[in-house]
Amino acid sequence: MFLRRWIRYKPSHIPFLIIRVTLFDTAIVYGPLNNELLAGEAFSEFHGRVNVTTKFGHEVINGKATGRQDSRPATIRRYCEESLKRLRTDVIPMFYQHRFDPNTPVEDVAGTIQDLIKEGKVLHWGMCEVSADTIRKAHAVCPLTAIQSEHHLMHREVERNSVLDVCRELGIGFVPYSPMNRGFLGGDLNEYTEFDPNNDNRTTLPRFTPEAMRANYRIVSVLQRYGRERGMTAAQLALGWLLQKAPWIVPIPGTTKLSHLEENLRTLEFALTAEEWKQLEDAVAAIPVTGDRYNAEQQKQVGF
Repeated sequence: MFLRRWIRYKPSHIPFLIIRVTLFDTAIVYGPLNNELLAGEAFSEFHGRVNVTTKFGHEVINGKATGRQDSRPATIRRYCEESLKRLRTDVIPMFYQHRFDPNTPVEDVAGTIQDLIKEGKVLHWGMCEVSADTIRKAHAVCPLTAIQSEHHLMHREVERNSVLDVCRELGIGFVPYSPMNRGFLGGDLNEYTEFDPNNDNRTTLPRFTPEAMRANYRIVSVLQRYGRERGMTAAQLALGWLLQKAPWIVPIPGTTKLSHLEENLRTLEFALTAEEWKQLEDAVAAIPVTGDRYNAEQQKQVGF
C-alpha cells in the first residue's frame, strides 16, 4: 500500500492521523482469481481515487494454479482481459509479471505490455523477483515503473545483487513485498504458532519451521527492545526501516486484522534519526538468519 498522511489537530491540540491508502496490490494467482473479484467489488466505487495493481505469469487453469509459469504474449493478453473484467475497470494501473518465465524471452513480454499500453488497457508495468540484467533488458523495450521483490530486515538480497542499484540508476520504483517477513517481525509468531496447511504457504517455508522461528526470534527481541525505548512496536520499526530508505521505495504490508492495519499505518507518526536506523540495522545484521526463505521448488521461480 502506498501511504500518504495528513496531520490535523483536535481542539485539545492532541494530534491524530488521517491516512489515505492509494495503492492496493493483488494478483491473478491470489485465490486464485478470488482476490481480484473481491478487489473489483470493493473498489468499484473508488475509480480514479485508488490504484489496484495486479499480476500475471503464474499459470491458472480452471481456477487452479498449476505451479508453472506462462508469460507468452497470447496468455498475457488473455489474462489482461480477464483481470479487467474481474477488477471492474477499463485500465490496469500497473500490470506486473509475477514471476520470470524461462520459456518466454523477456523482450517478448515487454513488447506485449508495450502494445497493451498503446491500446489503453495498461498504464504502467512492473516485474517481480528478477535480476538486474533482466530489468535492463525489459526496460530497454518498454520502460518499467516498478520492481517488486521481497525485502526486509531478514532478507536484504536486493542490496547485494544490484537490483536496488539498477532501479536507482534507471528511475524505477521498488516495491518490497512481505516487509515484515510474512508477519514474523511483528512479534506475534513463535515456534508454537500453527499454520493452516490448506490456507497458509508458511507451512512450506524453511524459515517458518519451529526450529527456525525459535532461533530467529532473537531478531524480533532486538526490535521489541529498540521499540520500547521509542514508543514503537516491532512491526512499526520493521516497516519504518523501509520507508526511510528512499522515497521511491514503497513497501506493501498486508494483514487480515484491523488492529494490525492501524498499527502499520501509524508507522508514519514516528521519525527516527539516520543514526538510530543505522544502530537498529547493525544490531539485526549481527544475528545470523536461520532457514531459507523458500524451499527448493519455490526458489526455482525466482529470477536470480
